[in-house]
Amino acid sequence: MGASFSGQAKAEICRLVPAKKSQAAAQCYGVLLFANCFSPDRIRIVTESPEFAELLPKLFQKAFHISFDLLPASPGGKQVFQILNTQKLAAILAAFGLETGSFLPLQLNLPVVEEDSCKAAFLRGAFLAGGSVTDPAKAYHIELATTHVAVARQTYALLEDALGFYPKMAERGGARVLYMKQSEKISDFLTYLGAPLAGMGIMEAKIEKELNNKVNRRCNCDEANTSKVVDAAQEQLAAIRVLRGRGLVDTLPAKLQQAAAAREENPEATLSELAALMDPPISKPAMNHRLRRIAELAKEVSA
Repeated sequence: MGASFSGQAKAEICRLVPAKKSQAAAQCYGVLLFANCFSPDRIRIVTESPEFAELLPKLFQKAFHISFDLLPASPGGKQVFQILNTQKLAAILAAFGLETGSFLPLQLNLPVVEEDSCKAAFLRGAFLAGGSVTDPAKAYHIELATTHVAVARQTYALLEDALGFYPKMAERGGARVLYMKQSEKISDFLTYLGAPLAGMGIMEAKIEKELNNKVNRRCNCDEANTSKVVDAAQEQLAAIRVLRGRGLVDTLPAKLQQAAAAREENPEATLSELAALMDPPISKPAMNHRLRRIAELAKEVSA
């Protein structure tokens, strides 16, 4: 089974390896604040993305010169990374201005994401650890989930500052979820994170949906018009049968006789097609007038 759309987007993002230590630290910061567990006692990061699992040790090595204490037992499925060593944990906390001991609710340390490149790196890490995007063929939805209320609010402000986005916020199972459902914003956000192909995929899916909707509307319209043509033709044929049954068709003006004969010989033809069969050819409104006159005469003799 191939990777999901969300997995493909994360794989594309993981191709971008931070060039500077500050960018690596900002990306790790996003990972930690949106990860499974980030506390003075333990760091636990869980992912199903093989590309993210491959990138993660490189990020922590570049940002802190620290390796994970526990690595995934085997590739595939959920990959779990943990740091339990107190010295390593203290070093990581200190890098973000946090202290061990009495642990206050986590908040975003703004100097870490002061530079534009670090803002993008932080959001990249947040999406890799706590984000997902729905296959655009099904729906437009992207989200970032964290268990830290202050972090969710500050990330909201960060998105507004970096991209002018105003995501919505919801609570789900004790987590705070930032989400967007507008295709253009999702596309721009993925492109900003470093996944332009995924962003393009959103817009291609939107265009395809719009084209399909347009085709469906056209088909429905054509079907309705065809139904109207058939119904009208049946009414005209019924009127001609009434007049012919009374022996009145041969007494009609030549133009009406010609119209009646054309309709009888071409029961499925449109008005335009019948008009072209007249000698000389006439306009569609003129043909409609002749057939309407035949219907009126049929009603008069049937009254």
